[in-house]
Amino acid sequence: MMSAPPVHRLFTLLLAAYGAQRWWPARSAFAMMAGAVLVQNTAWTGAALAVRRLEEAGALHPAALRALEETWLWELIRPAGYFRVKAKRLRALAEFLQGHGDDPERLFQQELGALRRALLGVHGIGQETADSILCYGAAQPIFVVDAYTRRLFHRLGWSSPQASYETLQSMVHHAMPPDAGPAAAEEFAEFHALIVRHAKRHCRARPLCIGCPVTFCPMHRP
Repeated sequence: MMSAPPVHRLFTLLLAAYGAQRWWPARSAFAMMAGAVLVQNTAWTGAALAVRRLEEAGALHPAALRALEETWLWELIRPAGYFRVKAKRLRALAEFLQGHGDDPERLFQQELGALRRALLGVHGIGQETADSILCYGAAQPIFVVDAYTRRLFHRLGWSSPQASYETLQSMVHHAMPPDAGPAAAEEFAEFHALIVRHAKRHCRARPLCIGCPVTFCPMHRP
């Protein structure tokens, strides 16, 4: 029988190498949620610029965003790419929040399972986006799986390229069991942010293995 992957060891190595990331950067819960939509299929730099442009235009609030003229919304979020698609998703999110008094904190009071199902019911919000909102916005103990996670876990020999989102997430949850406290949510948030940092530094599409802190990786080069 294959032994369990050393997931927590990976977390410890990445934390020692890069330090606490304290990510997601956002001034409000809605800014974080909007950023989670805008960062889909794009680099964070473009999404962050789009969030900042919304804020400068006074549109970084569900009611203000709903009232925004469509072409002006397109222009504001253009740096995030796919601006027509993402405009529809932002409006869907803003309309969803209208049912919660335009207050994300009221939304976040729901039980984790119910909250996740509600978010997944919003147009344009898939598992990664929903879990980003849950982990970073609602401070819920849930691990976010992204393309960087998939790449790293596959190179470590822990999963196949076709492994499902649930398989990869469960791998982390079993190794680092979530509890009800905020410390677990913070640990999962750090782990996700550290994987992103590591993937950009070493575990790139074309890996830069020299100096990689993940010494047990099959591809490691001292």
